[in-house]
Amino acid sequence: MNPLFPAWVAVLLLAGCGRDAPPPPPDVRPVRAEQVGMHASNSSTRYAGEVRARYETALAFRVGGRVSTRQVEVGGTVKAGQVLATLDPQDYALAVRAARAQLAAAEAEARLAQQDLQRFTELRAQNFIAQAELDRRRATAEAAQARARQLRAEVARQGNQQAYTRLTAPHAGVVTAIDFEAGQVVAAGQPLARLARTGELEVRIDVPENALDGLRAAKDLTIRLWSLPDRPYAGTLRELSPMADAASRTYSARVTFTRPDADVKLGMTATVEARQKSASSLSVAQSALFRVNGRPQVWVVDRQSKKVAARSVQIGALAGERATIVSGLAAGEWVVTAGVHKLAPGQTVRLTTARQP
Repeated sequence: MNPLFPAWVAVLLLAGCGRDAPPPPPDVRPVRAEQVGMHASNSSTRYAGEVRARYETALAFRVGGRVSTRQVEVGGTVKAGQVLATLDPQDYALAVRAARAQLAAAEAEARLAQQDLQRFTELRAQNFIAQAELDRRRATAEAAQARARQLRAEVARQGNQQAYTRLTAPHAGVVTAIDFEAGQVVAAGQPLARLARTGELEVRIDVPENALDGLRAAKDLTIRLWSLPDRPYAGTLRELSPMADAASRTYSARVTFTRPDADVKLGMTATVEARQKSASSLSVAQSALFRVNGRPQVWVVDRQSKKVAARSVQIGALAGERATIVSGLAAGEWVVTAGVHKLAPGQTVRLTTARQP
């Protein structure tokens, strides 16, 4: 026997005592898993829109004519009663003078008829004329007075027509649109400008018909300006049109800012996010799913034996990184969420980061 053999054996034994525990057998595979539970999934829908004032007024002249002056620009702030534009008033001034002249003539005729009535009344008292003649004179005087009253009203109407040659702001606000220029001939009632009342602001959006119920049921509406995407604003649904637009086949909706600040300006582009919370349901991470012959399956871990078994499941809606389980799993079971493509039926696994989501 080699005299050195016992020494080498002792060295090997001492070296073996200093090593770590041997690794697990190669057939035990580490995996990640989670416990199946009930979860309430949240979904959201986004709509692009434009910031507008709640109250917008279309402005128009009440009479027609040629525009003489335009005294505002788009974006200008105006006060109540401020003149925005004027028409050429010459024709309306002539009409006022003509009506006043007719009124003067009618009043003169009324005075003459009244004087005649007074004289014929005295003659009738002396029985110099018949009662029929007095009645005719009285009717003539009354008709003359009525004619004078009619022309007084006409003078007032022509005066109003002349005043209507000035387009004034019915309230304070901001001019958001102008559709005319000086020298243009416009008709009575033709929309020429839009005036937005300062104060309450909202976002106008277009909603497809298959999203109407979701918008009505939304518990949380968040508004984000494209210029300030990191600053959310709370909103409330104020108005939803009952009729679809003939061209786009969408429904117009108005979402009001709950607490707007000075950074919210008219005409800005905004996004309205409507969040809906669905009922609680079983769900697993989408990474736990794999397919066999086109059917979705998961690896279920037996907590006692630490072995996996494939099980077919029926999945529902997909929300984010999770999938709703319609059937095939029960609450409390554990499924593999990482390493699913490296497993085989009956394989023993070691849970590295077992968690309950």
